[in-house]
Amino acid sequence: MLRGLFHLVYPPTCAHCHVQTLTHNALCSDCWSTLRLIERPFCEVLGLPFAHDPGEGMLSPEAITHPPVFDRLRSVALHEGVARHLVHGLKYRDRTDLAPMMAAWMVRAASAEIVAADGIVAVPLHRMRMFRRMFNQSAELARHVGRQAGKPFFAEALVRRKRTQQQVGLTVNQRALNVRGAFVVPDGREDLVFGRRLVLIDDVYTTGATVGAATAALKKAGAADVTVLTFARALSGPI
Repeated sequence: MLRGLFHLVYPPTCAHCHVQTLTHNALCSDCWSTLRLIERPFCEVLGLPFAHDPGEGMLSPEAITHPPVFDRLRSVALHEGVARHLVHGLKYRDRTDLAPMMAAWMVRAASAEIVAADGIVAVPLHRMRMFRRMFNQSAELARHVGRQAGKPFFAEALVRRKRTQQQVGLTVNQRALNVRGAFVVPDGREDLVFGRRLVLIDDVYTTGATVGAATAALKKAGAADVTVLTFARALSGPI
């Protein structure tokens, strides 16, 4: 009865274009059809989609020549259109109501890796930026991923000790330098990391500088395996 009244007062609408839908936390058919999901075949390490299927277990040239510090990357969709709008809504317009829906798609995108994981970790914000923004979008996604997948969210496993400038507008090298040494596993929290298989959550993968630095801190503390999972990733097109 209360749910029916809520739907009457606040009818469910598309999370992107706001046309009426059957349920809350959903996209309409038109918006869903424009979402460029990252599906197989893709590089098993970097998650880069292949234009043609090169065979099971194939790696991209980038993964071979410049292997990342993390073990693998998985993402839901390309960072454009609807996906970009959802990321910006969560990050810049305080649309924390989008997090459960986005997290559900992330659980689907990395189902096998999450099943094998011991816990979920989020890329943290510096305390000063957290004070200004009041919430961490990556932590919101991580909390819902953990809840939906039945995995613990290790909220205190990683901290950002260095106040970095925003990555937007920086070159690849500048991004890497900006976050070098920015993350650390706090004293007394090593048990959350040592010997564990972890899924590291962020909202967007661009150059990999941020998640690379975060993974380096986790590996230094003894993490056995780190899967990076993002909602979106920047990519010009399939390789």
